[in-house]
Amino acid sequence: MSTLPNTPRSSSFSRRIRQCHRWLSILFTLTVVANFVAMARGEPPAWITYSPLLPLALMLLTGLYLFALPYTHKWRERGSEA
Repeated sequence: MSTLPNTPRSSSFSRRIRQCHRWLSILFTLTVVANFVAMARGEPPAWITYSPLLPLALMLLTGLYLFALPYTHKWRERGSEA
């Protein structure tokens, strides 16, 4: 388990971001599956073809936040020691 800041607010926010990222990954997977099913039946409408892009973009944002979280925690620890 990664080390998170001990403040209740940031920990709660990080948990919500993690949960959101998990649900977005499920939504993304479902839209990709729907896309393949629609392609198997013929030429799908444009909205089905592009439907995975919104969850993917949101996953990019939440994933970047989760990726940077341990590094920002280390920077904060160094700043508080000085």
